This record gives sequence, structure tokens and C-alpha cells, in this order.
Amino acid sequence: MADETRPALRAELATAIELLQLNVTEQQQELLLQYLALLHKWNQAYNLSGLHELGEMLTLHIVDSLTLLPYTQADRIADVGTGAGLPGMVLAICQPQTEFFLIDSNSKKTRFIFQTAATLGLRNIHAVHARAEDYAITPQVAIVTSRAFASLRNFIESSQHLLSVTGSMLAMKGQYPQTEIADLPAGFELFASHPLQVPGTTVTRHLLDIRRVPDNRQAPGVSREELRDQ
Repeated sequence: MADETRPALRAELATAIELLQLNVTEQQQELLLQYLALLHKWNQAYNLSGLHELGEMLTLHIVDSLTLLPYTQADRIADVGTGAGLPGMVLAICQPQTEFFLIDSNSKKTRFIFQTAATLGLRNIHAVHARAEDYAITPQVAIVTSRAFASLRNFIESSQHLLSVTGSMLAMKGQYPQTEIADLPAGFELFASHPLQVPGTTVTRHLLDIRRVPDNRQAPGVSREELRDQ
């Protein structure tokens, strides 16, 4: 990241954080910018992201991930299919007291996460090179996040063993995925749907909070219509 671009990016990040009404310290904002610089640098050689322009990466990766922050207050979190650490790395920078397991099957991406965590001095991150379905965490985590899974069914079926009985699976989606919600595996239901606004964009985002059905009741075939926000 060129020195002349840093002030503009810093100002853009600070504005987005203010609009989102988040509590992110100046030190954490600096770490987010350092993470962005490393992601941009490594991306040129390892193709970690489909985005290549710093401004786009800031908005569509860093700020986009920050929209989850109000919903991820827990002591232990797993981010499956994390890629280059999205949203897990961003959340870990802002939640230093939370233990994060960043899981991905791509060794180049988990190597980047490991190296970046070491460079930035982040001690609350475990970079895990594995498929989610082949990995176990003991004790299980309170939250499992996902930003890139193809379907909610795949997300749940591959990751539910990581989640505590009363935990939440938080899936970031674009348009409200009515068809995918109707296809949730038995034993899980949509608990809440949160529309997310990403400052600086007009993109549509929904955060879906999916939980186990209490007492192992059969999940309803149709989601709670009153949760739909479009």
C-alpha cells in the first residue's frame, strides 16, 4: 500500500465505522489497514481475492465483514470457508478477547492467515488447513460464521458438529435466500434475519442466524415470513 493512499483509506474506514456505529479503536483500525495491505500484496502472487483495487477491497471485504460485528459477541468462534480471513480475520482484530478458528481447505489461504496473524501480533487466531467436515473443536464454539458457502444446507451439514447445542450459525448472504431457507436440514430453523447496510455500496446483504430447533423438534418447512426484510 503506497503511503499516499493510506490517509484516504484510513478516512474511508473511519467514516464507515462511524456510520455502522461500531466501537473499533484507532489501533484496531490501523491493524485493519495493515491486514488490507498484506491482502493486497499477497493477492498479486496467490490470487486470494477476485478484487484487486484497494478501495474496492476495503469496502467489499473489510467494511462488509465489519457489518457482522454487532452479532458476534462470543468467547469462541469458527469461521468456515474463511478464504483469506473474511470475515474471521476482520472480526478477530476487533475482538481480541475472542478465540477464532479460521478454517479453509486451501493451503495458500491458510498460510496467508497464519503469516498475517504472526505479522500483526494476533494471538487469538488459529489458522486451520482442513475441510470443515473433517475438523473438530473441543469444546464446541458458540458461533460458526460463513461468508462464502454455496448453500445454507451445505454450510450446516458440513459445520454443525463445530457448534454448541445453543449456538448460532451466522451465514452472510446477498438477496434473501427463500429457497435455501426452505431447504434447511431437519433440526435447524431460521432464528432471525438481519438486513445489513454496507456503507459506500448499494449491495444487498442479509445475515441469517440459524439455530438448532429446541428439544430436537422437526424444523418447519418454511421460514418465518415475518423475518423477511427486502
